[in-house]
Amino acid sequence: MPTRPSQSSEAQLLRWQRRRELIGARIRELRLEQGLSQESLALESGLSRNMIIGIEWGRKSVAYERLWDIAEVLGVGVDVFISEPTSGPQHRVHRGGRNPMSPSD
Repeated sequence: MPTRPSQSSEAQLLRWQRRRELIGARIRELRLEQGLSQESLALESGLSRNMIIGIEWGRKSVAYERLWDIAEVLGVGVDVFISEPTSGPQHRVHRGGRNPMSPSD
């Protein structure tokens, strides 16, 4: 049983990457639905903004305990992160706290 990414097969690394992308996209989707900036999610969850960015784009792994912190801020259960996102990644820039998004967004 491999314990490090360097000891894992290419197929396993791809599965892990896909899982990170799935959970990250779902977190991003939920954050945007609530009009919450990455900075605000970071501050409220106790993570850095860079960590939130890395999680949302599937580049960073996150300790499962931290998923509960993110879920609490978003007002959802952690099981929601495992479901497929309903939309693909969208590039919107919003700086500040919570921002009610207009229907035209």
